[in-house]
Amino acid sequence: MLPPTLKFDGRVLYLSEDQEQLKAQLYGHDRLKNDPARKLVDNISTDELTPGWVCYYYDETLARYCLVGLRGGNIKQDAIKNGGFSVIVSGVSKGCGSSRETAPYSELKAGIRLVVAKNIEKIYGQNCQNIGLLTSTDFTLLDRIERGEAIPIEEFTKGLDPIAAEIVRHGGLFAYNQARLAGKTVPPAVTTKARPMTLCEKIIAQRAIADAKTGRTGIPAVQPGDALFVRTDVRFSHEYVTPMAEALFRMGLGADAKITDPQSVFAFRDHLTFLDRIMPEAHVKMGLKEQAASLATVQEAFTKKQGVKLYGEVHRGGALVGSEGICHNIVIEDIAEPGQLVTGTDSHTCMAGAIGCFAFGVGSTDMANSWFTKDVRVKVPESVRVNLRGSMRPGVCAKDVMLHLLSDEFFKTGAGIGKVLEFGGPGTMAMGLDERATLTNMAVEAGGFTGIIEADDVIVDYIANQRGTDRKKLQAQIVKADAGASYCKTFDIDLGAVEMTVATPGDPRNGVTLKSLREKGKAKCNIAYGGSCTGGKKADMDMYAEVVRKAVGKGRTLACKTYIQFGSQRIRDYAEKMGYVQLFEGAGIELIDPSCGACIKAGPGVSFTKDEVTVSAINRNFPGRSGPGDVYLASPYVVVASAFLGYVGGPDEL
Repeated sequence: MLPPTLKFDGRVLYLSEDQEQLKAQLYGHDRLKNDPARKLVDNISTDELTPGWVCYYYDETLARYCLVGLRGGNIKQDAIKNGGFSVIVSGVSKGCGSSRETAPYSELKAGIRLVVAKNIEKIYGQNCQNIGLLTSTDFTLLDRIERGEAIPIEEFTKGLDPIAAEIVRHGGLFAYNQARLAGKTVPPAVTTKARPMTLCEKIIAQRAIADAKTGRTGIPAVQPGDALFVRTDVRFSHEYVTPMAEALFRMGLGADAKITDPQSVFAFRDHLTFLDRIMPEAHVKMGLKEQAASLATVQEAFTKKQGVKLYGEVHRGGALVGSEGICHNIVIEDIAEPGQLVTGTDSHTCMAGAIGCFAFGVGSTDMANSWFTKDVRVKVPESVRVNLRGSMRPGVCAKDVMLHLLSDEFFKTGAGIGKVLEFGGPGTMAMGLDERATLTNMAVEAGGFTGIIEADDVIVDYIANQRGTDRKKLQAQIVKADAGASYCKTFDIDLGAVEMTVATPGDPRNGVTLKSLREKGKAKCNIAYGGSCTGGKKADMDMYAEVVRKAVGKGRTLACKTYIQFGSQRIRDYAEKMGYVQLFEGAGIELIDPSCGACIKAGPGVSFTKDEVTVSAINRNFPGRSGPGDVYLASPYVVVASAFLGYVGGPDEL
């Protein structure tokens, strides 16, 4: 247990937008005082805290590379670790993006004990609690810390649900769970009376642990703010995270600890499959090639020992060509079902919400605990209802809808953090599964807890045809929101009013219409990339093919380097069957087998210099995410049209 009061004797690091102020703190050992007028860096993503290559490590080495990816490039190796800092301060939306627990872990091991920001992203905040890194949004604490005042622990549990507060007091999730399993602490019972519930609330209530001793699940109702543990149906991880989770699993439960119900646990070799093709020579000299390769080796050994299904590498003609599929695409194709609760060590786990399940990303500590307990903690989130009506214009698709939605001030100011985006209305239900999956996949870019869409016959038919699952069983699992359910905000969007939209470099919430971007001049692009879990589905292939055929028919040739990457081997087979592979290759497009690839700066399609500009169908464009160059997010239509135009433009310009 943490002591009742805490003192922070180290320095306070203000992540100022003024680069000279920042450098003076890091290298001149200046001590700044709290200044409300100081402009702090906003939207610091986990990619900036620990860039992709840093995540090849999963031990205390991470401390050396804390924040080396921060925009401006002024935080060097060991700068945080050697700076004597104990508090780190930034602006809006600290920890947006990936669910990688390496990010807060690097801060903790670099000596940081408290993170202060105007608001804290949901997964990052939970990861901080799990490892014992304190967080606060109360800037008045800074003056007290600077005076040397001892701060009561209650200041860091203020506003938290009872379970989260106890985890903070225990100094982390493992210590709390040891106390919970020993009966030394008992989560408070949820006493919410029957009420109309949203989709996610109903699934949470069904999966709630009603009796920890017997394992009985199900309670009458939940409401936003209720804290509880819920039973998982599916747990998965990938090679970027499995080794860290396994190390935590052994550390917390012993070398011989066994996974509970390994048949419901899955692992994926899908993130670093193509790393060899693009790793800079400097990283090779650092030994990162071997370090990265070890992640897959450790994961494979772990899955064999534990009896866990591993979706691994694919070889063709005796050569490694890629992976079986990106985890999120495979979870929809092979694993998840309506009404289930799915957790994965990746923020885009929410993509599975397209088939009507409650799916969300967790960190390494949460996953390691769930391997043993089969449950995860949840604070029931508020839900935002997004009603879509009407029909989309030609050339407009779900990606445009999401970029349009994310540009709303509600999400840009961080008000969407931790909320569920529940999509509905006739416009949503008229979409096919792949387009629905784009909506739920990008819910996390709103800072959301997850995205979800009620399952219907489209979903039942897909799963039944794909896997041979009994239709009646699937129908019985469908969860529907109750009439009269309460939403914290409702968006009503006429799809016919949504234009082709792009997100300008830096953040997925930087949405502007393509028309307004073009009015400012041609945004030249050097790379066009179609792929990732978001942009590598069958429907995306249809869109790419439609534009390629049009461009080739007009006598156009590619104006920049162009890549299309498949989300799974089934999607590649579909493209082969439809004649797309021949069409794409005939146009000069480089095709890539399944892997996360360029989306996480780990495969063909990345930029190598700051002056290279990419137009991409991926889900996020945080600084450094796909290389040092700027990235525009766009729909599959716009990505391929831009490839032939040489600037960010639409298919109508062909």
